Amino acid sequence: MTTISKISSINNSQSVVLLCEKTSNLDNYGLSKQETEFLKREINEREKKYVCFNQLNRYVFVQLIDAKPEKYKTLEGLRKAASGIHNMLVQLKAEAITVIDVAGNAPETIAFTEGLALSNYQFLKYKKDKEKEKFSLKSISVYGKGINPKHVEELQILCDAVNISRTLVNEPPNFLTAIQLSKEFQKMGKEAGFNVEVFNKSKINSLKMGGLLAVNLGSIDPPTFTIMEYKPSKPTNKKPVVLVGKGVVYDTGGLSLKPTPNSMDMMKCDMAGAATVAGAIYAIAKAKLPVHVIALVPATDNRPGGNAYVPGDVITMYNGLTVEMLNADAEGRMILADALAYAQKYDPMLVMDFATLTGAAIAAVGMSGIVTMGTADERTKNKLKASGDNTFERLAEMPFWDDYDELIKSDIADMKNIGGPYAGAITAGKFLGRYVNYPWMHFDIAGPAFLTAKDAYRPKGGTGVGIRMLYDYFRNNF
Repeated sequence: MTTISKISSINNSQSVVLLCEKTSNLDNYGLSKQETEFLKREINEREKKYVCFNQLNRYVFVQLIDAKPEKYKTLEGLRKAASGIHNMLVQLKAEAITVIDVAGNAPETIAFTEGLALSNYQFLKYKKDKEKEKFSLKSISVYGKGINPKHVEELQILCDAVNISRTLVNEPPNFLTAIQLSKEFQKMGKEAGFNVEVFNKSKINSLKMGGLLAVNLGSIDPPTFTIMEYKPSKPTNKKPVVLVGKGVVYDTGGLSLKPTPNSMDMMKCDMAGAATVAGAIYAIAKAKLPVHVIALVPATDNRPGGNAYVPGDVITMYNGLTVEMLNADAEGRMILADALAYAQKYDPMLVMDFATLTGAAIAAVGMSGIVTMGTADERTKNKLKASGDNTFERLAEMPFWDDYDELIKSDIADMKNIGGPYAGAITAGKFLGRYVNYPWMHFDIAGPAFLTAKDAYRPKGGTGVGIRMLYDYFRNNF
């Protein structure tokens, strides 16, 4: 993990990033007269946003804040700019860097530092020569009169949570079984200070969680159902917020087998929703936010072996509703439905589920956003959208009209587990909506949860999407 800390003084032997505005005075930061003149020409005449100086004993990076009319776009621009500077630091084999808030722009400085720290993530666990490939950067210091030490501490917690989530998604399926996933959650609970309870297959059977058990029929590994809870002594919410994460640790599609290229070969990421909710409660607990949060994760792999459920089967779910299963690759909604129904026992003020649920979500918004829908009030939706903008984990709300209910009607059961060829992300949401009786939001993270190529500070592979958005929401609204 990259260490992030606030410092109270700087010296001219440290490599630094000077985060400034066009009119900022840089006379006191160790630049020579010639360097200052060169910098002014680059910024004023060539309209450069970034300049680097090699002063032999250190490097000085000058990063101009490119202000946009919308503040959140300015912050995202700085996160991406930080990723570019990180690439330079890797080439230079720098071990430490100090980010200096020259212009007194604390939010911008925190955003830049966030981009730098998140860019420094790697998953090298299975590499023989991991030490050779490891990024050199070990620590990031932040300097500025307006920088709140608490915000730097929170940033450390949040980046750690995102990176833990990324690692869970990147772990191979021969390591991360449903049982191992629950063990990882237990480790996170001990480290951050939240309670973890794991239901084994016998307990799941006794609860008659038909969706989770049906998906697990084709596997030789048992399912798990994990309950994580953080409840501070004086929470601001009388009723808990419940997070539900899809924990399909590997998805072959079951008997509705997926093609391998560009599909099954990436399906270790199908538990990214589980990683998101675990990462979120980790950050909330470690930062000691005054909010009562519960996270539920139904987990299994989806394989075509054994007595795998077949298209045409009718499954009785945890809440007694019946489902005509017509596509074994629409398994995520089957296990989420049981968890959503189980969430009713907590009498929640709000439930939010996260899942890599549909290819239709990717078709709708690509990798640029999270498809969302649900029954929460407009005030809650607007707060969530604001947090999505603040962290650039933007939310694209889909219509949730009653018309779509017709598409999941079954001739022989209460519903079927797929709709028609259109509006697939919405019909999946409509399916889940049958299992809730509380304010609820559904987040389909299929697009941004796992990338096939690096995107600035978002690495190739697991991204940890959703954690920063959730943390921002809880931090600013509870």
